[in-house]
Amino acid sequence: MRNGPQLTTQTLKVLGTLLNNRPDALSGADIGRTTRLQSGTLYPILLRLEQAGWVESYWESETPQELGRPRRRFYQLTAIGARTAKEGIRDFTSTIGELAWRRR
Repeated sequence: MRNGPQLTTQTLKVLGTLLNNRPDALSGADIGRTTRLQSGTLYPILLRLEQAGWVESYWESETPQELGRPRRRFYQLTAIGARTAKEGIRDFTSTIGELAWRRR
């Protein structure tokens, strides 16, 4: 996990969304709607996750003419991405719980 992308709150949102929909792939637009991240934040995160091997992506096979709209790119977690997502979310959750406990 230390050699991959930084697990920011935004990255954890993306990983959590993909984890919750596993094994199904989601379009970038679907991920954006779920996470409420703007495209300028979302797509660089997806690119970093794909470069790290945590996410795979593919384009719809139909042409825009067949679809009557632009093709969509779909993203899904790899096995290492799913494991990393679970670990990152668990670590984040335990840290937040620990910080809340220290405030008392």
